[in-house]
Order: sequence, then C-alpha cells, then structure tokens
Amino acid sequence: MPDPEDRTLTEADLVRMKRTPRVKIIRRALGLTQEAFAEQFHIPIGTLRDWEQDRNSPDRAAEAYLRVIARDPEAVRRALAPTD
Repeated sequence: MPDPEDRTLTEADLVRMKRTPRVKIIRRALGLTQEAFAEQFHIPIGTLRDWEQDRNSPDRAAEAYLRVIARDPEAVRRALAPTD
C-alpha cells in the first residue's frame, strides 16, 4: 500500500521550491554571520549577499574557493593571515 504522503514532485512543485545557495549552507555550517564570513574570507559583503539571495552566482573560480572553504576553513584562514 503506497504512502499517501510520499508523492513525486511535479514540475510546478520544483519551481515553487526555493533552492538554498551553497554559499549560505557553508556559511551557516561554520556558524558565521554574513559580515564575519565576508571579512574572514575576503569576499565583498555585497557579493556574498548577491550569491545568497540568488541575484548572482559565483563564477568557477569563486566556486572552487567556496569548495576549499567548505572542506578546510582553517587552512584558508591560515593562508589569508597577515605575514610579518
């Protein structure tokens, strides 16, 4: 007997559903505000907000950078730390 609540999504359902941008997922996983994430990883706050609000998408280089941040944020922080 099929589960009445387990139904296949229609094309209209998929259009209605909002996709969460990857950058927002990464930022939230790190427990950072937009401001803190932008500052720590040297991303302009306006650019970050545009990505998160799906007004713009990261280019391929930015996607690669976000992938590195997601996998090893401490390595990125070390690499961006000022050197004396």
